[in-house]
Amino acid sequence: MNILVDKQAIIWYAENNPALTSNARQALDDASNSCYLSMASFWEMSIKINLGKLNIKGLSLDEFMQEVEYHGFTTLEISKAHILKNGLLSLHHRDPFDRLLIAQALVEDWHIITSDDAFDAYEVKRIW
Repeated sequence: MNILVDKQAIIWYAENNPALTSNARQALDDASNSCYLSMASFWEMSIKINLGKLNIKGLSLDEFMQEVEYHGFTTLEISKAHILKNGLLSLHHRDPFDRLLIAQALVEDWHIITSDDAFDAYEVKRIW
């Protein structure tokens, strides 16, 4: 199964935070799954790190991105199809980064790991 992982879930996974559900952790640990992180999530992280609102294990964003890649996660670039789908989404969710993740999950027809139940207003296959 292909899985898109949201920003908070990958941070909790990296920090071994118990806030990540066992169901989500199991999906991330399952070697038969292909797990992806959106460039949109890294973009959001860069903003929050710059503002001093995010610290991920004391790593720079570049170091964190390398760690994620080392552990088998793949970066999902933002495509034209993702942007176009994003523009068609209803406004149930107003966060632009989350809306882009929703659009990406829908376009790619992938599951998504997120604690955000606002994603349920869309036809995404949410794992939590």
